[in-house]
Amino acid sequence: MQFNSQLKVAFMQTHNLQKIADELRMLCADMVQNANSGHPGAPLGLADLAVVLSKHINVDVENTTWLNRDRLVFSGGHVSALIYALLHLWGFEVSLQDLKEFRKFGSLTPGHPEYKHTPGIEITTGPLGQGIANAVGFAMAAKRAQNLLGDLIDHKVYCFCGDGDLEEGISYEATSLAGHFKLDNLVLIYDSNNISIEGDVSITFSEDVEKRFLAVGFDVIKINGHDFDEIDKAFEATKKATKPTLIIAKTIIGKGAVGLEGSHKTHGAPLGMEVIAKSKQALELANASFNVTSASRAFFDGVRMRGARAYAIWRKKLITGDKEKLTLLESLQNPDFSKLEFKSYEVGKSLATRVSNGEILNAISEFDLGFIGGSADLAPSNNTTLFKTGSFPEGNNMHFGIREHAMGAISNAFANYGIYRPFCATFFVFSDYLSPSIRIASIMKAKVLYVFTHDSIGVGEDGQTHQPIEQLTHFRAMPNLITWRPCDANENIACMKVALSLQAPNMFVLSRQNLEVLEMPSLENVSNGAYIKAKASKIPTLSLLASGSEVELCLKAQKVLETEGISTQVVSMPSFDLFLESSKEYKKELFKDSKVLAVEALRGLELYALADDVLSMESFGASGKGDVLFKHFGFSVENVVKKAKTLLG
Repeated sequence: MQFNSQLKVAFMQTHNLQKIADELRMLCADMVQNANSGHPGAPLGLADLAVVLSKHINVDVENTTWLNRDRLVFSGGHVSALIYALLHLWGFEVSLQDLKEFRKFGSLTPGHPEYKHTPGIEITTGPLGQGIANAVGFAMAAKRAQNLLGDLIDHKVYCFCGDGDLEEGISYEATSLAGHFKLDNLVLIYDSNNISIEGDVSITFSEDVEKRFLAVGFDVIKINGHDFDEIDKAFEATKKATKPTLIIAKTIIGKGAVGLEGSHKTHGAPLGMEVIAKSKQALELANASFNVTSASRAFFDGVRMRGARAYAIWRKKLITGDKEKLTLLESLQNPDFSKLEFKSYEVGKSLATRVSNGEILNAISEFDLGFIGGSADLAPSNNTTLFKTGSFPEGNNMHFGIREHAMGAISNAFANYGIYRPFCATFFVFSDYLSPSIRIASIMKAKVLYVFTHDSIGVGEDGQTHQPIEQLTHFRAMPNLITWRPCDANENIACMKVALSLQAPNMFVLSRQNLEVLEMPSLENVSNGAYIKAKASKIPTLSLLASGSEVELCLKAQKVLETEGISTQVVSMPSFDLFLESSKEYKKELFKDSKVLAVEALRGLELYALADDVLSMESFGASGKGDVLFKHFGFSVENVVKKAKTLLG
């Protein structure tokens, strides 16, 4: 700490912060101009805040996965020019040439920041508001890590956000949760420039942001976002916080851009060479493009120096300290799920897959202390309570409240933190509220586990609004996301074993109603996405393809068809996504020359890629008992047999 204080004083005494900030903002302007595409306004407006943050943030460019590093999230990904400029100046592997290739195909500097693509980017934020919830997730992850690892974790989470982020509903969900949990390690920096794409924000946004955040339990500090002393004092104050902090920084969009300062025109278009030249002249900077003086580089070198020293101190503490903590950290970072065993279920019993999945989750929880998650106020219905651990932050049961959108984004942050395997849960029909964050998880290939129960018209009396019809089709279309709809408790186990081995988000879509327990399938069969569940009496002329509860229906229909001389096999397809990735040879061997009838009590349009005909839902369902609805909408043995005969002619 003494070293940090001395370094800070040296910065204040030997560096012209205004000149450094002006060079940073013009570097961002050059990047956007060179790309002839991008958003210069916010980077120019935030440059002063970014320079002062550089005196406070602890990151180590040589050890980018250091667990106790500060996390920096830009909720507005359109500020990417500033993000990349900072990463370059701080010493990450982002070169000046990378800045010159901003927004170009194949570059390290795409239009919006992408996790694991650019060194130093902590998370892919995407749509506005996501980043605020991600930052809350990082802060929550750090609080749980503190509980597990003690004084090895004491870092901050910084998040830049703007008016657009605060207008998005997800920001209220997330900050409400942050205030509830008193996340004193969270610092939101609100770029309050009063400008949106359509003009002044007053046309749509007039609430008192300070009162809003005070109401949800934040400390609020109001500053001039271009006054270096005020900015510095605000960051210092957050180090003694007992609540999450919102710094409301009044800024000018396009700061320093001659003739365009404060204009919404600076938001999403290059400034133009003439404006940049005049701006550099007014700021008394060299007119050269991508120019950063040695004095500015020396200032930003302080981030690298401070971070390296902080990491060395932390590493020494880790190695010479409590050996149990070192062992725990290693197990949290590298769980070996090949050693995890699940109990199998007795064939012939009847059990909903949401129930068996709850027991599976508890088995994982007892094996892996980094397995953490919960439900959006539906744990008793989703069967997601972990019985041998407490509630967050002392335990691994997360209570998200009725905040599905934030829950998804928070889970993404837990997945990226470094020691967790997060899961989150709700009814499948409410997955629509998580869709943006699921898409981001899929882009990042983040290992988030989604548990969605009440998977079809089997929901019954709750009616159309609660019966998921089109959701599975939507998520099956999402690249990198692995969807699972197991047909029984034993297949559920096999699916989970495969899911734990994949570097991807996995979604389990589970029944409310009881399903008969069948024989345990092999992991090889399940990893192919589909396999023969019941063989035909001879070479099949018909294959019944199904997932989830409809597999049991097809098994019953198979018996009728076989007695009528139609050689029929049943193919269970727990994962459409993995089956689609399987080889043509495997698919050909599976179906041979049989006609394929797919049966699914959902929309099922994607099944036409595999089947000659599909029996699926063509409406949003109805209110009534599940078995009545299945029969009404054609999911009966009689109708499957009829549909099969029609297909065979």
